[in-house]
Amino acid sequence: MALIVQKYGGTSVGDTERMKNVARRCLAAQKAGHDVVVVVSAMSGETNRLLKLVAQITDRPNEREQDVIVATGEQVSIGLVALAIQAQGGEAVSFLGHQVRIVTDSTFSKARIKSIDAQPIRAALAKKQIVVVAGFQGVDETGSVTTLGRGGSDTTGVALAAALNADACEIYTDVDGVYTTDPNICPAARKLDRITYEEMLELASLGAKVLQIRSVEFAMKYKVPLWVKSSFTEDPGTLVCEEDASMEDVLVRGVAYDRNEAKITVVGVPDQPGAAAKLFGALDAKHIVVDLIVQNLSRDGRTDVTFTVAKSDFAKAHEVVKLAAQEVGATGVEVDDTIAKVSIVGVGMRNHSGVAARMFQTLSQEGINIQLISTSEIKTSCVIHTKYTELAVRALHTAFGLDAPPAVTETPTVSENDALHGQKA
Repeated sequence: MALIVQKYGGTSVGDTERMKNVARRCLAAQKAGHDVVVVVSAMSGETNRLLKLVAQITDRPNEREQDVIVATGEQVSIGLVALAIQAQGGEAVSFLGHQVRIVTDSTFSKARIKSIDAQPIRAALAKKQIVVVAGFQGVDETGSVTTLGRGGSDTTGVALAAALNADACEIYTDVDGVYTTDPNICPAARKLDRITYEEMLELASLGAKVLQIRSVEFAMKYKVPLWVKSSFTEDPGTLVCEEDASMEDVLVRGVAYDRNEAKITVVGVPDQPGAAAKLFGALDAKHIVVDLIVQNLSRDGRTDVTFTVAKSDFAKAHEVVKLAAQEVGATGVEVDDTIAKVSIVGVGMRNHSGVAARMFQTLSQEGINIQLISTSEIKTSCVIHTKYTELAVRALHTAFGLDAPPAVTETPTVSENDALHGQKA
């Protein structure tokens, strides 16, 4: 017997027929002898509907109250899925975030999980019940409802798997695995049989929508075997696992892009100690995450500082930076929300030279100007004008040989059955 955590996204529970399909999958896993914990998202489109209601009231909502509203979508889903399981002859019980004490910090709309009380789940499993848990939500130390950000149900699923020491966590969505890039803009994209935690973490942080960043962080930290599958097919999906030597043979594993960024340049910053600290300290105080940062060469005692933020934080960041720029004595602030970030990712980049040069040359051949560059051990990112995004992705996908099928079929070192029986990747 194994303990499996299954997470189903919004499209997988988009209507009652799909919820019945989820119930069938859960019951099939239980009939195979496994304990089953199910994490579900709100029905597809429900969170957006709730946010539109908020927007009809105010364009500057209090984030605590907004979390109270958007967390209700998952409450509907868990009740309906539990009923669907019961209607098909199973035993099921649903839990909201506060009922299993998913304790988070108080950063509303972007909360991070601090602890989980798994005892209510274990007690229900001991009664042979399928446990249905609301994704995306928790409570802070004061009992206020919090949400984990877009894709937060992934994080709930993996965090529960870690807390329960589950044998596997399966993320069910509307795609059948992790692809070399977005197949919607690159028809030559192909599904990967496996990918390392590090590569998946980079791809998630760089714009890939398959998994939320925090979910991959949890999986990597606690060595949770993580499968990405479709709820509409029987495809085995993609295994996210630890790195082995053979995985370094692949130079680039995938190409990611992100159109949801904006660029802010603080012009004429006094080149003196503490100026940058004041600028970015002001952003941190408002919980605004900064991505790429570039500081130009100092001239005449002044320099320009350019950085990127998520478009959702753009307006707030612009206001904060304008005030901070005045405080440090900068001469102005320039903004640009017509940018995109394209990135290549692969653990094989650690041991090969010329990867960045090939990326720059490929973009140059397509007439694409690079505005900013950022690198790490296993990724290189370039900020470009958003109108060139699709062209850049397809060109890079071809340039690094991702269009062609792999020379040797990639087979996970741990099969799905092995993972389900406790032989962890």
